[in-house]
Amino acid sequence: MTLATNARIGKYLAGEDGKTLYTFKNDSANTSKCTAGCAQAWPPFTLDDGEKVKAGAGVTGKLTTFARADGTMQVAYNGAPLYYFASDSKAGDIMGQGISNVWFAAKP
Repeated sequence: MTLATNARIGKYLAGEDGKTLYTFKNDSANTSKCTAGCAQAWPPFTLDDGEKVKAGAGVTGKLTTFARADGTMQVAYNGAPLYYFASDSKAGDIMGQGISNVWFAAKP
């Protein structure tokens, strides 16, 4: 996990391949409310068995994982579950920012 910067939103967290990570306002600490169709549009940032998440330079919050209902391990930042947005195709895309006023790029 690394930090990225966008002129419009400032610094935000990026995951694999530099893609933007998002938080969902309706989640609670270490609990995802985004399942089924929601999780197709907003794929959770999960880890494979034995994989560990590592904070890059400037990422100072607490990284944790928790089990989703399907058994996968989702990454959380300061308790906020993290997601990608399916419509972001490359590093630097922030197409999910502000959608429905509940999805926001994860801030460090």
